[in-house]
Amino acid sequence: MKHPVLAALFLAAFPLAAQEPAARGEGAVLRGLDKVSGETTDLELANGGATEFGNLRIDMSECRYPEGDPSGDAYAFLNIWEKGADQPVFSGWMIASSPALNALDHARYDVWVMRCKT
Repeated sequence: MKHPVLAALFLAAFPLAAQEPAARGEGAVLRGLDKVSGETTDLELANGGATEFGNLRIDMSECRYPEGDPSGDAYAFLNIWEKGADQPVFSGWMIASSPALNALDHARYDVWVMRCKT
């Protein structure tokens, strides 16, 4: 914006969602989609846990949700590795309500967060 005062008013009117206090879940429920077969699989992981889905290994650091609202918007920090790869194909936070915001970019598989386990 050209006018810093207008920019400041705009930002003050819309506080960032990241400022909302969060609670830590015990784990998460993820959903995986095999794009070739069309099959979906629900995956349960504990914080610090790992699981395999197809030729992917999914490591989850933690799952968080809005404090006082366990059924609220969950977000989980994931590292997803393809077997034999030196680098993860995905590393970061996935948000249940906006899976496309920070999505796994893989030719065969999709993985997204459904909810935290409490």
